[in-house]
This record gives sequence, C-alpha cells and structure tokens, in this order.
Amino acid sequence: MNFLTLLQAAQPAAGGGAGFWIMIIALFGVMWLFMIRPQRKQQKELEKFRNELKKGDKVVTAGGIYGTVAEIQERTVLIKVDGEIKLRVDKNSIVRDYSTDAQATNDQAQQK
Repeated sequence: MNFLTLLQAAQPAAGGGAGFWIMIIALFGVMWLFMIRPQRKQQKELEKFRNELKKGDKVVTAGGIYGTVAEIQERTVLIKVDGEIKLRVDKNSIVRDYSTDAQATNDQAQQK
C-alpha cells in the first residue's frame, strides 16, 4: 500500500459542509419552536396575571401557601392565609390563581 492512498482515505469527503450547517440551523429552529417560544409565552402570561392582581383574588405562592389577596403594593402582596393571619410576600412568588381550580373541583364533586 502506498502512503499517498492512506492520506487520501483519512481525509473527509468534500461537499458535506453545507448539509451539516443546514442540519445545525434546522436543529436550532426546532429547539426555538418547541422549547423557547412556549416558555416565553408562559412567562408573559404569568407577568400579566401578577400585574392584574386585585384585592380578593385567591392565589397560591411558589412555596405552596394558599391565601386571599388583602393588599397590593408595587413589589409585595399581603395575603390573608387563615382567620386574621396575614403574610407579606414578594409579588414574584405568586404563581397562580386557584379560584378557577376550586370551582372546577366543586363542579366535579357535584357531578358525582
């Protein structure tokens, strides 16, 4: 075997570079479509929910505390937890409204 034939066998075939870059770009496009875009949409919905909070809303904090909004300030929310117990939490720790969840649970219980 000749040394020249060994060198030619070790070199990659020419012309495969364009296909590689198309696959990489397609991969990033799919990642954006299925991962980044839905996450941004969810963050915008959560921000809108937090900005539209009002007194009397039933909410859940990130720590799992259920309560009713008693007072809203720019960065904090005072929630009434049980009886006269109130907690001041950061507005960013409010993760969802549970009044619709409670309504759905009541509807399911009435159907049974």
